[in-house]
Amino acid sequence: MRSYSVYFANYTIGEDAYENVSQVCSHYGKRILLIGGEKAMEAGLGILEGAIKGTELEIADKVVFGEDCTPGTIQRWAAYARECRVDMIFGMGGGKALDTAKGAADQAGLPVFTFPTIAATCAATTALSVVYKEDGNFDSFYFFDKPARHCFINTRIIADAPWQYLRAGMGDTMGKFFECHFAARGDKLDHSSSLGREISNLCYGPLLEHGAQALKDCKEHKASFALQQAVLANIVSTGMVSLMVLDDYNCAIAHSVYYGLVLLPGFEEKYLHGDVVAYGVLVQLAVDHDMDRLPEAKKFLKDLGIPSTLREMEVPLDRAYLADVLKETVTGPDMEHIPYPVTEDMIYQAMEIVEGLE
Repeated sequence: MRSYSVYFANYTIGEDAYENVSQVCSHYGKRILLIGGEKAMEAGLGILEGAIKGTELEIADKVVFGEDCTPGTIQRWAAYARECRVDMIFGMGGGKALDTAKGAADQAGLPVFTFPTIAATCAATTALSVVYKEDGNFDSFYFFDKPARHCFINTRIIADAPWQYLRAGMGDTMGKFFECHFAARGDKLDHSSSLGREISNLCYGPLLEHGAQALKDCKEHKASFALQQAVLANIVSTGMVSLMVLDDYNCAIAHSVYYGLVLLPGFEEKYLHGDVVAYGVLVQLAVDHDMDRLPEAKKFLKDLGIPSTLREMEVPLDRAYLADVLKETVTGPDMEHIPYPVTEDMIYQAMEIVEGLE
């Protein structure tokens, strides 16, 4: 039997997380290229510079990553990193900035460290980048051998970031629990996927317990215990699941519903990814006739203020209007490994059930 390797995500979390940067990163050299989002660096650069002041680490240059994570931007910053003769790359910001930094580091053959400034995705701890074409449409996934060497999660920065990102992150994270268990149903899992599936339990339980309080605290800019638990679920638990399970088990109906709905004109510009995935969880539960979990999940979305009906998202429950949505939902790549066939009729009927929930 051939061997395989699993690389875990290392992280530091807390209001003073950046104080550990020198201790962790100095083993890899001195010179840093910082790639980040403009607003992210406004929030985090000063704190990072203060944390490494007086150490051997130095930021050789800091650059705004661009508008999207594209093959061109990845290649550009990889070439620039080589030109600057840096020893490592730091990525600071949200998913697209971090994915650009990870891709550039991989192409440049350099270690990468991540500094998430919002908690909307698990990009800071995963071993892949979501890459887009120059026109903004999805291009491909770039898969890497291992995640960032270390992730530094400053909860003060995240508490001061727009709360909508934390909320959307919780919606996406709960999807990881429901989709992983659904997609893996009936399969005999190897150790890594089994462990990842069990970790996915931490993508829902802690959010039920702490999510509403975490969102309230974020709105009040409090770096609280509840907020930290939600951030750990959004960034670390989801990332660990992604690292450990087969790709077959990372997504299912909930994400496919999202990719269907974003075909509607103007929809993607109005609603964050994680909020829509959370609605997709309700549809998945209705398809699966899980009437025990469906009311619980519905209440959780209402507690967070996430739209839980098409009506709230200003989308008519009309079969003809939703024709392309339904087709994309059942034919999308996230539906390639699910426990039973799902038809357009089943998705539409599930939407009808969700629309009627109190």
